Amino acid sequence: MNPKFEQIENRFKVINDRLADPSVQGSADFHELVREFKRLDPTVQKVRTLRRVESEIHQAEGLLSSSEPDLKALAEEELKNLQTQSAALAAELEEYLIPRDPRDGRDVIIEIRAGTGGDEAALFAGDLYRMYSRYAAELGFAVEPYDSSPSGMGGFKEIVFGVRGNGAYSRFKYESGVHRVQRVPDTEASGRIHTSTATVAVLPEADEVEVSINPADLRIDTYRASGAGGQHVNKTESAIRITHLPSGIVVACQEERSQMKNRARAFSMLRAKMYQAEQERIESERRDLRRSQVGTGERTEKIRTYNFPQDRVTDHRINQNFHNLPGILEGRLGPLNSALWEAEKADRMAQASSGL
Repeated sequence: MNPKFEQIENRFKVINDRLADPSVQGSADFHELVREFKRLDPTVQKVRTLRRVESEIHQAEGLLSSSEPDLKALAEEELKNLQTQSAALAAELEEYLIPRDPRDGRDVIIEIRAGTGGDEAALFAGDLYRMYSRYAAELGFAVEPYDSSPSGMGGFKEIVFGVRGNGAYSRFKYESGVHRVQRVPDTEASGRIHTSTATVAVLPEADEVEVSINPADLRIDTYRASGAGGQHVNKTESAIRITHLPSGIVVACQEERSQMKNRARAFSMLRAKMYQAEQERIESERRDLRRSQVGTGERTEKIRTYNFPQDRVTDHRINQNFHNLPGILEGRLGPLNSALWEAEKADRMAQASSGL
């Protein structure tokens, strides 16, 4: 067995012991330890299963020398099955040794904005929001609306929402970039194909201990929520806008009736944006030393085209086509996500072998 697996088990035991220490539960390291525990747990369980299978292989090998033909035949059959299990487990565990993005386990905040294309772009932004919401529901994740600016035709000029669930960032991180749609709008009498775009930003949420925010650097404004909401919209200043003065980052939340809830979500958005800005600064310093995970990672890059006439979705980062476009827009993003993970995995393996 690979000695690295024993190192992982030892690290897992250290984390488990620390989490059991009452003094650690209120410390700044607690959330990061929990996150690492969840990340290592599946690997450790497979290591323990592999160790059990290898022990059973050793026992079966000992029976091969039996003088009883029936027992020997049974041992040979059992050994064959156990060796197949062992090989499969070892292959799965080798994948766990590939360096992974430490942010993969985090919740995310997703921002979708209509780009070029007017009303059709806003409708496309709405399509993307529904696609992500259904994909999240399929995974058992929770979707929390933060802020939105609806268009007149049922789409969104802009919509911001959170997705909560273990591994949310790993599932949605590939969606960051410019999405392009090619289709015939319902209002197009001549049947001419229109091209529109929407931009998507996927931000991993940050813990309070990771992002230090000085209250003196903030301007917090309250205002009346717009859109649906009846009398509440006109009478209650529940919406929150927070401006981080040194960086110029502005966040807003108006989806909840409670000002306190809107404030909490706005602060969560602010921490995520500041955390992302710091990560991008670090990444820019490393960009000359290694290739990006998939493509360049720039949000201005066109990452995907949704071609309705040809029932095709093309991901330009991996130059791969996917069919059944209606199903994809219903949230069936699994095949795309798997293909992009394979590309990232190959890239990370190359980085690990080159030492970058």
